[in-house]
Parts: sequence; C-alpha cells; structure tokens
Amino acid sequence: MALTPVPVARKALLDSIPEPTGAETLPLAQCAWRVLAGEVKALRTQPPFANSAMDGYAVRGDEMAEGVSLSVIGESAAGRAYEGAVGPGQAVRIFTGAPMPDGADTILMQEDADGVDSPVIRVRVPPAKGKFLRAAGLDFHEGDVLLSAGRVLDSAALGLAAAMGHPTLPVRRKPRVAILATGDELVAPGEPVGRDQIVASNSFSLAALVEKAGGTVLDLGIARDDDADLAAKIARARAADADVLITLGGASVGAHDLVQEALTRAGMTLGFWKIAMRPGKPMMTGRLGRMVVVGLPGNPVSSIVCGHLFVLPMIEALLGIADADRDRSIPAILGRDMPGNDEREDYLRSELTLTPEGWVATPFDRQDSSMLGTLARAQALTIRPAHAAAAKKGDSCRILPLR
Repeated sequence: MALTPVPVARKALLDSIPEPTGAETLPLAQCAWRVLAGEVKALRTQPPFANSAMDGYAVRGDEMAEGVSLSVIGESAAGRAYEGAVGPGQAVRIFTGAPMPDGADTILMQEDADGVDSPVIRVRVPPAKGKFLRAAGLDFHEGDVLLSAGRVLDSAALGLAAAMGHPTLPVRRKPRVAILATGDELVAPGEPVGRDQIVASNSFSLAALVEKAGGTVLDLGIARDDDADLAAKIARARAADADVLITLGGASVGAHDLVQEALTRAGMTLGFWKIAMRPGKPMMTGRLGRMVVVGLPGNPVSSIVCGHLFVLPMIEALLGIADADRDRSIPAILGRDMPGNDEREDYLRSELTLTPEGWVATPFDRQDSSMLGTLARAQALTIRPAHAAAAKKGDSCRILPLR
C-alpha cells in the first residue's frame, strides 16, 4: 500500500467530518475560549452618547483662542451627566468618558487651561474644533455584525460581546473525543509494572491536546489484546455518542495489532492507512457511523506528533473553525547540517534559539520515537520534506512550534 502524503491525509480526514457539532447557548461568563456557532449583532450603539476622551472642559470650538476666559457652569462625570447647555463664554468641567453637554463640541484639556478647578478658566493652548470628542457610535452601531461564526471567544471577543449587550452567546458544543489505549503491555500510572510492561502515557498526552483544542475527553482506559475487550470498549464509545474515537497502538501489521480488525468488524469504513511521515507512519483513519476514527501509533512521540498534525485540526473543524487546514508552520534557520531525505516527511524534535536573523532550529541528535524526554525538551518540530536534498547549517527551513 502506497504511503499517503501528510497534506493529502489531513485533508481527507477533515473532509470525512460530517458537520460541525451542534450549538448550545451559554451565559457569557461560561463562554471563554469557546467557538461561536453563529454571527452576533450589536444590540446597542457604543458609545451611546458623545463623550469626552480627556479630562478637561467641554467648550464651544468656535470660541477657542489663546487667552479667552470662560465661566465654568457645571460638571459632567461618568454616570452623572450635566443636564444644561453650554452657551457663549461658558465651559463645563468634564472627565474622561462623561457625556458631552448640549452646546459643546470640543474638549479643552485641563493641561491646556489656566485656573483649573476655579470658577473661571483661561485658554492657554486652544484645541481644534471637535478635538478629543468621541462621537456616538464611534465603536459600533446597533445591528452591526461584529462577531462571526467560527470565532474563538478570546478576551477581546468576550469583552466586545458584553459591550454589545449580550448576556448569552450561541457556541459550538465541545466535541466528545473517546481515547482508548491498547495493549497487554500497558499499565496505568501508579500500578505495579511487570518486567514486560510499560506505563501508559499516550492517553494523557492526547487528552491534553484535545482539551487545548476545545474538545472534551472520554477516557476509555486500556483495552487488552483481546477481541472481546476491544469490541466492548468500541461499543462504549458509540454508546457515549462520541464524535471521535482515538485509538492508541495496535494499528500496525503485527500479530498482536488487533485494533483495525476490531474496528472493521464493528463496521468501520477505512479512510487511509500509513502516512508518508516520520514519526507516525502507522496511522489510520475511518468512519464508524457518524463517529470519526483515528488510529494513532503506540510509540509516544509518534502519537503526539500525529496529534499536532491531525487531531488539533480535526477538533477545530468539528468546532466550525474555517481555516482548520491552515499551514501552522513558520520559517526558521537550520542549526545543523542535515542529510537528504527519503519518501517520508520528517518532523524532528528541535531546540530553538532566537537570533537577530530569526529562529534557529537545531534538531536533537537522537530522534527515536519512544523518547518522550527529548519531546518534552523540544520547542518545535523541524520539518524536512519528502525527498529533500541535503541541507547545510544556516539554510532556511520550516518549523512547527510546540509551545
């Protein structure tokens, strides 16, 4: 079977997603980092009234000239507007954000006036007409569409939604992602470890990636190399109405790699299997009813690299984020010589150094896919395309930042 290139495999995975998750309406306080399910219109105009951008005096712009004296007839503060009007030769003491009184169209900064806080002030530096005045609707008007479906509700978006007058927002339901580790060799952290066993770690790594991307995790535990146990765990994922089932290990071609066979018996339609990448070659995808299936390699580094390349975009696509298949790499400079590459695209754990010329990425000497320690130290993955020629230290490259 030919190896599937990474971009082709990722597009096929995203195309297999039936549709984004459904919408739910939540209080604004619960919407941080959720994804909007629909456009949001302003329910009000902001600011609702003309107001001052500075502390100073509300004045008539046509009267402004050096040495002009003005009688202070009142005060306008935030939440306490001056109810009268400014006539010729008059001024109203005003503070930032306070409503402009009728008759005034300009702000004289207090730094540009003599006699501040006295009944009569004198213009020292005359402002231009309209200076430091915020017009009503300067930010937005009622009915303006300011947030669109697919927008991640970061701090700025949440503040804007609140200013628009929305106490609740429609957001995408978090994708439910079932994670199943497989293999007789696995034990949970804290359990006794036999001579031929290892501690299961991949589930925790993938769960962190899923939750960071906006999903919610159903941990199915560890399935033994047993058809009945695998079938029961797969059935549990379906019963939970999971949007995605991620299996860890058991998707290769060994005598004890039973996952693909178990999924096929359950009714999975295979999408693709085996990717032209290193690490992560023995990856598969498929559909089991409406549930997307992603079979990741058992090697810890392989599963996490595949998580960054495939799982993160998949979660974003389920959330309705339009550019889920975007290029997440950035330019960098190689920090060491690299040999020519074969038909598989390499993702090399690397350390980064910021220089005046940009980021320098230096791949670690050892890239074994079982070595989690180097992945934890790595700041990026240096990408070496398939069939890339040998490269020298200082050559340009692309990297995928990890944090």
